[in-house]
Amino acid sequence: MTYEERLQNVSVLGAAGKMGSGILLLTAVEMADLGLKPENKGKSFVLNAIDVSPEGLSGLMKYLRDQVRKIAEKKTVWLRKMYADRADLIENYDIIDEYIFDVLNVVRPVTNMAAAHQSHLIFEAVSENQSLKVKLLSGIDQNNDNNPWYFTNTSSVPIHLIEEEANLKGRILGFHFYNPPAVQRLVELITTDQTTDEAREFALTYAKNLRKIIVPSNDFAGFIGNGHFMRDALYAIQQSETLSKEKNIPLYQAIYMVNKLAQDYLVRPMGIFQLIDYVGVDVVQFIMKVMNPFLDDEDLHSGLLDQMMDYGVKGGQHSSGAQKDGFIQYVKGRPSAIYDVNSKDYVSIDDYAEACDTMLGSIPDTQVAWKAMLRNKKKDDLLAAFFNDLKASDAMGAQLAVNYGKRSKAIGEKLVSDKVAHNIDDVNTVMLTGFFHAYGPVNNFFD
Repeated sequence: MTYEERLQNVSVLGAAGKMGSGILLLTAVEMADLGLKPENKGKSFVLNAIDVSPEGLSGLMKYLRDQVRKIAEKKTVWLRKMYADRADLIENYDIIDEYIFDVLNVVRPVTNMAAAHQSHLIFEAVSENQSLKVKLLSGIDQNNDNNPWYFTNTSSVPIHLIEEEANLKGRILGFHFYNPPAVQRLVELITTDQTTDEAREFALTYAKNLRKIIVPSNDFAGFIGNGHFMRDALYAIQQSETLSKEKNIPLYQAIYMVNKLAQDYLVRPMGIFQLIDYVGVDVVQFIMKVMNPFLDDEDLHSGLLDQMMDYGVKGGQHSSGAQKDGFIQYVKGRPSAIYDVNSKDYVSIDDYAEACDTMLGSIPDTQVAWKAMLRNKKKDDLLAAFFNDLKASDAMGAQLAVNYGKRSKAIGEKLVSDKVAHNIDDVNTVMLTGFFHAYGPVNNFFD
Protein backbone atom coordinates (compact mmCIF):
# COMPACT_ATOMS: atom_id res chain seq x y z
CA MET A 1 0.00 0.00 0.00
CA THR A 2 1.38 3.39 -1.00
CA TYR A 3 1.61 6.43 1.26
CA GLU A 4 -1.40 8.02 -0.47
CA GLU A 5 -3.46 4.82 -0.25
CA ARG A 6 -2.77 4.51 3.47
CA LEU A 7 -4.10 8.03 3.97
CA GLN A 8 -7.30 7.57 1.98
CA ASN A 9 -9.19 6.39 5.05
CA VAL A 10 -7.95 7.51 8.47
CA SER A 11 -9.49 7.82 11.93
CA VAL A 12 -8.54 9.93 14.93
CA LEU A 13 -9.77 8.73 18.33
CA GLY A 14 -10.29 11.52 20.85
CA ALA A 15 -10.52 14.00 18.01
CA ALA A 16 -12.16 16.78 20.02
CA GLY A 17 -9.49 16.75 22.73
CA LYS A 18 -6.52 19.07 23.07
CA MET A 19 -4.12 16.67 21.36
CA GLY A 20 -6.61 14.95 19.08
CA SER A 21 -7.80 18.20 17.52
CA GLY A 22 -4.26 19.17 16.59
CA ILE A 23 -3.52 15.76 15.14
CA LEU A 24 -6.76 15.91 13.18
CA LEU A 25 -5.92 19.37 11.81
CA LEU A 26 -2.47 18.33 10.61
CA THR A 27 -3.76 15.11 9.07
CA ALA A 28 -6.74 16.76 7.39
CA VAL A 29 -4.45 19.32 5.75
CA GLU A 30 -2.04 16.60 4.60
CA MET A 31 -4.89 14.53 3.14
CA ALA A 32 -6.48 17.52 1.41
CA ASP A 33 -3.11 18.54 -0.04
CA LEU A 34 -2.62 15.05 -1.43
CA GLY A 35 -6.09 15.22 -2.96
CA LEU A 36 -5.23 18.45 -4.77
CA LYS A 37 -2.24 16.97 -6.58
CA PRO A 38 -2.93 16.08 -10.24
CA GLU A 39 -1.91 12.45 -9.79
CA ASN A 40 -4.55 12.00 -7.08
CA LYS A 41 -7.48 13.60 -8.89
CA GLY A 42 -10.56 11.44 -8.46
CA LYS A 43 -9.31 9.73 -5.31
CA SER A 44 -11.35 10.11 -2.16
CA PHE A 45 -9.83 10.95 1.22
CA VAL A 46 -11.83 10.36 4.40
CA LEU A 47 -10.80 11.39 7.91
CA ASN A 48 -13.08 10.19 10.70
CA ALA A 49 -13.04 12.56 13.69
CA ILE A 50 -14.23 10.24 16.46
CA ASP A 51 -15.12 11.51 19.91
CA VAL A 52 -17.71 10.70 22.58
CA SER A 53 -18.72 14.38 22.87
CA PRO A 54 -21.09 15.84 20.22
CA GLU A 55 -20.48 19.27 21.72
CA GLY A 56 -16.74 18.75 21.46
CA LEU A 57 -17.04 17.77 17.81
CA SER A 58 -19.07 20.89 17.09
CA GLY A 59 -16.35 23.04 18.63
CA LEU A 60 -13.76 21.03 16.72
CA MET A 61 -15.20 22.01 13.36
CA LYS A 62 -15.03 25.70 14.26
CA TYR A 63 -11.43 25.23 15.41
CA LEU A 64 -10.56 23.51 12.12
CA ARG A 65 -12.16 26.24 10.05
CA ASP A 66 -10.25 28.99 11.86
CA GLN A 67 -6.93 27.17 11.74
CA VAL A 68 -7.20 26.10 8.10
CA ARG A 69 -7.83 29.72 7.11
CA LYS A 70 -4.54 30.71 8.77
CA ILE A 71 -2.74 27.87 7.01
CA ALA A 72 -4.25 28.78 3.63
CA GLU A 73 -3.22 32.41 3.96
CA LYS A 74 0.40 31.29 4.25
CA LYS A 75 0.44 29.19 1.09
CA THR A 76 -1.68 31.01 -1.46
CA VAL A 77 1.06 30.75 -4.09
CA TRP A 78 0.99 26.93 -3.90
CA LEU A 79 -2.80 26.88 -3.80
CA ARG A 80 -2.97 28.99 -6.99
CA LYS A 81 -0.98 26.28 -8.75
CA MET A 82 -3.23 23.54 -7.38
CA TYR A 83 -6.38 25.38 -8.44
CA ALA A 84 -4.94 26.57 -11.78
CA ASP A 85 -7.68 24.74 -13.71
CA ARG A 86 -10.45 26.51 -11.76
CA ALA A 87 -11.41 29.59 -13.77
CA ASP A 88 -13.95 30.54 -11.10
CA LEU A 89 -11.24 31.04 -8.45
CA ILE A 90 -9.68 34.42 -9.17
CA GLU A 91 -9.13 36.35 -5.97
CA ASN A 92 -7.05 35.05 -3.06
CA TYR A 93 -10.09 35.01 -0.80
CA ASP A 94 -11.90 32.76 -3.30
CA ILE A 95 -8.98 30.34 -3.30
CA ILE A 96 -8.72 30.41 0.48
CA ASP A 97 -12.43 29.72 0.92
CA GLU A 98 -12.25 26.84 -1.54
CA TYR A 99 -9.29 25.33 0.30
CA ILE A 100 -11.11 25.59 3.63
CA PHE A 101 -14.03 23.76 2.01
CA ASP A 102 -11.75 21.04 0.63
CA VAL A 103 -10.01 20.42 3.95
CA LEU A 104 -13.22 20.34 5.97
CA ASN A 105 -14.84 18.14 3.33
CA VAL A 106 -12.31 15.44 4.20
CA VAL A 107 -13.42 15.37 7.85
CA ARG A 108 -16.33 13.24 9.09
CA PRO A 109 -17.19 14.08 12.74
CA VAL A 110 -18.79 11.04 14.40
CA THR A 111 -19.41 9.59 17.85
CA ASN A 112 -19.60 6.00 16.61
CA MET A 113 -16.41 3.93 16.88
CA ALA A 114 -17.59 1.80 13.96
CA ALA A 115 -16.39 4.56 11.63
CA ALA A 116 -12.84 3.31 12.23
CA HIS A 117 -13.63 -0.17 10.97
CA GLN A 118 -12.77 0.80 7.39
CA SER A 119 -9.63 2.80 8.14
CA HIS A 120 -6.09 1.88 7.16
CA LEU A 121 -4.51 4.20 9.72
CA ILE A 122 -5.78 5.10 13.19
CA PHE A 123 -4.41 7.82 15.45
CA GLU A 124 -5.21 7.30 19.11
CA ALA A 125 -5.25 10.42 21.29
CA VAL A 126 -7.40 9.44 24.27
CA SER A 127 -6.35 9.82 27.91
CA GLU A 128 -3.18 8.25 29.39
CA ASN A 129 -5.05 5.12 30.38
CA GLN A 130 -3.57 1.83 29.25
CA SER A 131 -6.76 -0.19 29.75
CA LEU A 132 -8.84 2.29 27.76
CA LYS A 133 -6.34 2.34 24.91
CA VAL A 134 -6.25 -1.46 24.75
CA LYS A 135 -10.05 -1.70 24.87
CA LEU A 136 -10.54 0.78 22.04
CA LEU A 137 -7.79 -0.51 19.75
CA SER A 138 -8.58 -4.20 20.23
CA GLY A 139 -12.26 -3.50 19.63
CA ILE A 140 -11.50 -1.77 16.36
CA ASP A 141 -9.02 -4.42 15.27
CA GLN A 142 -11.53 -7.22 15.77
CA ASN A 143 -13.89 -5.47 13.36
CA ASN A 144 -11.44 -4.11 10.81
CA ASP A 145 -10.32 -6.41 8.00
CA ASN A 146 -7.69 -3.98 6.66
CA ASN A 147 -4.95 -4.82 9.20
CA PRO A 148 -4.69 -1.13 10.06
CA TRP A 149 -1.73 0.60 11.65
CA TYR A 150 -2.19 2.31 14.98
CA PHE A 151 -0.28 5.45 15.97
CA THR A 152 -0.73 6.11 19.67
CA ASN A 153 -0.03 9.55 21.08
CA THR A 154 0.75 8.20 24.55
CA SER A 155 3.47 10.10 26.38
CA SER A 156 4.05 7.50 29.07
CA VAL A 157 2.57 4.01 28.50
CA PRO A 158 5.06 1.48 27.04
CA ILE A 159 3.98 0.67 23.49
CA HIS A 160 4.71 -3.05 23.72
CA LEU A 161 2.15 -3.43 26.52
CA ILE A 162 -0.62 -2.00 24.33
CA GLU A 163 0.64 -4.08 21.41
CA GLU A 164 0.59 -7.33 23.40
CA GLU A 165 -2.73 -6.79 25.18
CA ALA A 166 -4.54 -5.63 22.03
CA ASN A 167 -2.85 -8.36 19.93
CA LEU A 168 -1.65 -5.91 17.29
CA LYS A 169 1.55 -7.79 16.32
CA GLY A 170 3.81 -5.06 14.98
CA ARG A 171 1.04 -2.77 13.70
CA ILE A 172 1.35 -0.13 16.42
CA LEU A 173 3.95 2.48 17.23
CA GLY A 174 4.25 5.48 19.50
CA PHE A 175 3.88 8.76 17.65
CA HIS A 176 3.99 11.29 20.45
CA PHE A 177 3.13 14.79 19.29
CA TYR A 178 4.03 17.60 21.66
CA ASN A 179 1.39 20.05 22.80
CA PRO A 180 -0.02 21.78 20.83
CA PRO A 181 0.55 19.50 17.82
CA ALA A 182 -0.18 22.22 15.28
CA VAL A 183 2.61 24.40 16.69
CA GLN A 184 5.14 22.10 18.31
CA ARG A 185 7.68 20.69 15.87
CA LEU A 186 8.77 17.70 17.94
CA VAL A 187 7.48 14.14 17.67
CA GLU A 188 8.88 11.23 19.66
CA LEU A 189 8.82 8.01 17.64
CA ILE A 190 8.67 4.80 19.66
CA THR A 191 8.75 1.38 18.03
CA THR A 192 8.71 -2.12 19.50
CA ASP A 193 10.66 -5.23 18.57
CA GLN A 194 7.74 -6.23 16.35
CA THR A 195 6.99 -2.91 14.63
CA THR A 196 7.15 -3.42 10.86
CA ASP A 197 9.68 -1.54 8.77
CA GLU A 198 6.84 -0.35 6.54
CA ALA A 199 5.00 1.30 9.45
CA ARG A 200 8.17 2.99 10.63
CA GLU A 201 9.02 4.29 7.15
CA PHE A 202 5.48 5.60 6.73
CA ALA A 203 5.75 7.40 10.09
CA LEU A 204 8.99 9.06 9.01
CA THR A 205 7.49 10.19 5.70
CA TYR A 206 4.34 11.50 7.38
CA ALA A 207 6.44 13.44 9.93
CA LYS A 208 8.63 14.87 7.17
CA ASN A 209 5.59 16.06 5.22
CA LEU A 210 4.30 17.73 8.39
CA ARG A 211 7.74 19.36 8.82
CA LYS A 212 8.18 17.70 12.20
CA ILE A 213 11.43 16.87 13.94
CA ILE A 214 11.53 13.17 14.80
CA VAL A 215 13.46 11.92 17.82
CA PRO A 216 13.49 8.15 18.39
CA SER A 217 12.97 6.86 21.91
CA ASN A 218 13.26 3.34 23.20
CA ASP A 219 10.09 1.76 24.52
CA PHE A 220 10.36 2.62 28.22
CA ALA A 221 7.62 4.24 30.31
CA GLY A 222 7.71 8.04 29.98
CA PHE A 223 10.12 7.90 27.03
CA ILE A 224 12.53 10.86 26.80
CA GLY A 225 10.27 13.88 27.31
CA ASN A 226 8.35 12.78 30.36
CA GLY A 227 11.34 10.75 31.49
CA HIS A 228 13.12 14.05 32.06
CA PHE A 229 10.19 16.32 32.92
CA MET A 230 8.66 14.08 35.61
CA ARG A 231 11.97 13.69 37.43
CA ASP A 232 12.73 17.39 37.03
CA ALA A 233 9.32 18.29 38.47
CA LEU A 234 9.72 15.87 41.36
CA TYR A 235 13.12 17.38 42.19
CA ALA A 236 11.57 20.87 42.24
CA ILE A 237 8.77 19.71 44.54
CA GLN A 238 11.22 18.01 46.89
CA GLN A 239 13.53 21.04 46.91
CA SER A 240 10.58 23.26 47.82
CA GLU A 241 9.70 20.99 50.72
CA THR A 242 13.31 20.88 51.90
CA LEU A 243 13.70 24.65 51.59
CA SER A 244 10.51 25.19 53.58
CA LYS A 245 11.78 23.05 56.46
CA GLU A 246 15.39 24.27 56.49
CA LYS A 247 14.51 27.97 56.31
CA ASN A 248 11.36 27.65 58.40
CA ILE A 249 9.20 29.36 55.81
CA PRO A 250 5.75 28.45 54.48
CA LEU A 251 5.78 25.95 51.65
CA TYR A 252 4.08 28.39 49.29
CA GLN A 253 7.02 30.78 49.67
CA ALA A 254 9.47 27.97 48.91
CA ILE A 255 7.42 27.09 45.82
CA TYR A 256 7.64 30.72 44.70
CA MET A 257 11.44 30.64 45.06
CA VAL A 258 12.01 27.33 43.27
CA ASN A 259 9.70 28.40 40.47
CA LYS A 260 11.76 31.62 40.15
CA LEU A 261 15.00 29.60 40.13
CA ALA A 262 13.84 27.50 37.21
CA GLN A 263 12.78 30.47 35.12
CA ASP A 264 15.21 33.25 35.99
CA TYR A 265 18.34 31.39 37.08
CA LEU A 266 18.13 28.36 34.76
CA VAL A 267 16.88 30.51 31.86
CA ARG A 268 13.72 28.59 31.01
CA PRO A 269 10.57 29.85 29.26
CA MET A 270 8.54 29.43 32.45
CA GLY A 271 9.00 28.31 36.04
CA ILE A 272 8.78 24.61 36.82
CA PHE A 273 5.54 24.95 38.80
CA GLN A 274 4.05 26.98 35.97
CA LEU A 275 4.93 24.10 33.64
CA ILE A 276 3.29 21.60 36.00
CA ASP A 277 0.17 23.79 36.00
CA TYR A 278 0.25 24.05 32.20
CA VAL A 279 0.42 20.28 31.76
CA GLY A 280 -2.01 19.78 34.64
CA VAL A 281 -1.33 18.79 38.24
CA ASP A 282 -3.64 15.84 37.67
CA VAL A 283 -1.84 14.81 34.48
CA VAL A 284 1.60 15.01 36.13
CA GLN A 285 0.42 12.92 39.06
CA PHE A 286 -1.13 10.36 36.70
CA ILE A 287 1.95 10.07 34.48
CA MET A 288 4.13 9.52 37.54
CA LYS A 289 1.77 6.71 38.58
CA VAL A 290 2.06 5.17 35.11
CA MET A 291 5.86 5.34 35.13
CA ASN A 292 6.55 4.35 38.72
CA PRO A 293 5.92 0.57 38.46
CA PHE A 294 8.63 0.33 35.78
CA LEU A 295 11.34 1.98 37.90
CA ASP A 296 13.58 -0.26 39.99
CA ASP A 297 15.89 2.32 41.57
CA GLU A 298 13.67 5.33 42.31
CA ASP A 299 10.22 6.29 43.57
CA LEU A 300 8.47 8.70 41.25
CA HIS A 301 5.82 9.85 43.69
CA SER A 302 4.91 13.10 45.41
CA GLY A 303 2.69 13.40 48.44
CA LEU A 304 2.25 17.10 47.66
CA LEU A 305 0.71 16.27 44.28
CA ASP A 306 -1.65 13.89 46.09
CA GLN A 307 -2.65 16.70 48.45
CA MET A 308 -3.31 19.08 45.59
CA MET A 309 -5.55 16.51 43.95
CA ASP A 310 -7.38 15.84 47.23
CA TYR A 311 -8.15 19.56 47.39
CA GLY A 312 -9.32 19.63 43.78
CA VAL A 313 -6.48 21.83 42.51
CA LYS A 314 -5.76 20.44 39.05
CA GLY A 315 -4.36 23.16 36.78
CA GLY A 316 -4.56 22.58 33.02
CA GLN A 317 -6.25 24.86 30.51
CA HIS A 318 -9.75 26.12 29.83
CA SER A 319 -11.26 25.38 26.41
CA SER A 320 -10.22 28.91 25.41
CA GLY A 321 -6.59 28.02 26.08
CA ALA A 322 -6.42 30.22 29.18
CA GLN A 323 -4.46 28.78 32.10
CA LYS A 324 -6.38 27.29 35.02
CA ASP A 325 -5.14 27.83 38.57
CA GLY A 326 -2.87 25.12 39.97
CA PHE A 327 0.10 25.57 42.26
CA ILE A 328 -0.10 29.16 41.03
CA GLN A 329 -3.08 31.44 40.57
CA TYR A 330 -3.05 33.42 37.34
CA VAL A 331 -4.42 36.85 36.51
CA LYS A 332 -4.39 37.62 32.78
CA GLY A 333 -1.99 34.72 32.34
CA ARG A 334 0.53 36.01 34.88
CA PRO A 335 1.31 34.46 38.31
CA SER A 336 -0.39 36.39 41.10
CA ALA A 337 -0.57 34.00 44.06
CA ILE A 338 0.69 30.61 45.29
CA TYR A 339 -1.54 27.88 46.75
CA ASP A 340 -1.14 27.24 50.49
CA VAL A 341 -1.99 23.62 51.30
CA ASN A 342 -2.52 24.51 54.98
CA SER A 343 -5.13 27.24 54.50
CA LYS A 344 -6.35 25.67 51.23
CA ASP A 345 -6.30 29.09 49.65
CA TYR A 346 -4.04 31.25 47.49
CA VAL A 347 -1.65 33.77 49.05
CA SER A 348 -0.71 36.82 47.01
CA ILE A 349 2.87 36.87 45.74
CA ASP A 350 3.02 40.59 46.57
CA ASP A 351 2.94 39.68 50.28
CA TYR A 352 6.31 37.87 50.26
CA ALA A 353 8.09 38.31 46.92
CA GLU A 354 10.49 40.94 48.20
CA ALA A 355 11.44 38.93 51.30
CA CYS A 356 11.92 35.75 49.25
CA ASP A 357 14.00 37.55 46.63
CA THR A 358 16.21 38.95 49.39
CA MET A 359 16.67 35.48 50.80
CA LEU A 360 17.70 34.14 47.39
CA GLY A 361 20.26 36.89 47.05
CA SER A 362 21.40 38.92 44.09
CA ILE A 363 21.61 37.45 40.59
CA PRO A 364 24.92 38.06 38.78
CA ASP A 365 25.00 41.02 36.40
CA THR A 366 25.65 38.59 33.56
CA GLN A 367 22.10 37.26 33.89
CA VAL A 368 20.40 36.57 30.56
CA ALA A 369 16.71 36.23 29.72
CA TRP A 370 15.29 33.18 27.97
CA LYS A 371 13.68 35.14 25.14
CA ALA A 372 16.90 37.02 24.45
CA MET A 373 18.71 33.70 23.94
CA LEU A 374 16.46 32.53 21.13
CA ARG A 375 18.41 32.64 17.85
CA ASN A 376 21.24 34.52 19.56
CA LYS A 377 24.50 33.53 17.85
CA LYS A 378 26.43 34.23 21.06
CA LYS A 379 24.04 32.20 23.20
CA ASP A 380 26.56 29.61 24.39
CA ASP A 381 29.10 32.25 25.44
CA LEU A 382 26.48 34.34 27.23
CA LEU A 383 25.06 31.32 29.06
CA ALA A 384 28.53 30.09 30.01
CA ALA A 385 29.44 33.47 31.49
CA PHE A 386 26.21 33.63 33.51
CA PHE A 387 26.41 30.07 34.80
CA ASN A 388 30.10 30.48 35.70
CA ASP A 389 29.15 33.51 37.78
CA LEU A 390 26.35 31.53 39.40
CA LYS A 391 28.83 28.80 40.37
CA ALA A 392 31.18 31.41 41.83
CA SER A 393 28.44 33.09 43.89
CA ASP A 394 27.76 32.21 47.50
CA ALA A 395 24.17 33.53 47.32
CA MET A 396 21.58 30.95 48.30
CA GLY A 397 19.66 31.28 45.04
CA ALA A 398 22.79 30.78 42.96
CA GLN A 399 23.77 27.66 44.89
CA LEU A 400 20.27 26.18 44.66
CA ALA A 401 20.16 26.91 40.91
CA VAL A 402 23.53 25.26 40.28
CA ASN A 403 22.40 22.15 42.16
CA TYR A 404 19.18 22.17 40.14
CA GLY A 405 21.16 22.43 36.89
CA LYS A 406 23.38 19.52 37.94
CA ARG A 407 20.35 17.42 38.79
CA SER A 408 18.76 18.20 35.42
CA LYS A 409 21.97 17.14 33.71
CA ALA A 410 22.14 13.91 35.72
CA ILE A 411 18.56 13.06 34.74
CA GLY A 412 19.45 13.45 31.06
CA GLU A 413 22.58 11.32 31.40
CA LYS A 414 20.61 8.59 33.17
CA LEU A 415 18.09 8.46 30.33
CA VAL A 416 20.99 7.50 28.07
CA SER A 417 22.63 5.06 30.49
CA ASP A 418 19.24 3.40 31.07
CA LYS A 419 18.91 3.10 27.28
CA VAL A 420 15.72 5.16 27.13
CA ALA A 421 17.38 7.67 24.80
CA HIS A 422 19.83 6.57 22.12
CA ASN A 423 22.28 9.36 22.88
CA ILE A 424 22.81 12.71 24.59
CA ASP A 425 21.89 14.68 21.47
CA ASP A 426 18.42 13.12 21.45
CA VAL A 427 17.83 14.14 25.06
CA ASN A 428 18.93 17.68 24.35
CA THR A 429 16.85 17.89 21.18
CA VAL A 430 13.70 16.86 23.05
CA MET A 431 14.22 19.49 25.75
CA LEU A 432 15.26 22.18 23.28
CA THR A 433 12.47 21.51 20.79
CA GLY A 434 9.68 20.00 22.86
CA PHE A 435 10.10 22.12 25.99
CA PHE A 436 11.65 25.21 24.36
CA HIS A 437 14.63 25.23 26.71
CA ALA A 438 17.43 27.63 25.75
CA TYR A 439 20.02 24.84 26.09
CA GLY A 440 20.08 21.08 26.50
CA PRO A 441 20.19 19.68 30.05
CA VAL A 442 23.30 17.64 29.29
CA ASN A 443 25.94 20.32 28.83
CA ASN A 444 29.25 21.65 30.14
CA PHE A 445 27.67 24.55 32.03
CA PHE A 446 27.18 22.59 35.25
CA ASP A 447 30.34 20.44 35.36
